[in-house]
Amino acid sequence: MKCEKINNCPFYQQKMPIDSGLGAIYRRNYCETDKTKCARFMVASTLGPSYVPIDLYPNMVDRAKQIISENSQG
Repeated sequence: MKCEKINNCPFYQQKMPIDSGLGAIYRRNYCETDKTKCARFMVASTLGPSYVPIDLYPNMVDRAKQIISENSQG
């Protein structure tokens, strides 16, 4: 499930290049393979994009779950 935001994800625009090094690994593992495993996607799809901190890396699933838990109603 390739992520539709791959070309304009704020993480890659402001944090790291998507075509080399760690950015390329993240792109392959999260953006091009299974976006549902991406911490950024988890927060954005559950709470909305405004809840995604710029410093949330795709592999920070525990932090994503914490953000979701702290901001979910109910």
